[in-house]
Amino acid sequence: MGRGKIAIQRIDNRTNRQVTFSKRRSGLMKKARELAILCDADVGLIVFSCTGRLYEFTSSSMKPIIERYQEAREDNNCRLLNPISEAKVRYAY
Repeated sequence: MGRGKIAIQRIDNRTNRQVTFSKRRSGLMKKARELAILCDADVGLIVFSCTGRLYEFTSSSMKPIIERYQEAREDNNCRLLNPISEAKVRYAY
């Protein structure tokens, strides 16, 4: 039996929200590391919690990754997702 789907919406209970953030942050960091290893990709992940605490993962050094990101964005060589609207369209079922 598989897992049930959950509604993707803000969790109102602060404690539950923090627990979910911690669990999902760990999973996201693990996926970023796996992507870097399996695909030999340069990965830079930056996450700020609701309290402002910084969490990051980099497969190499963060500075060159951010510089490459800024150059690509200026040149419009890569398609950048709007975090909310395009993500909904892309993953709609």
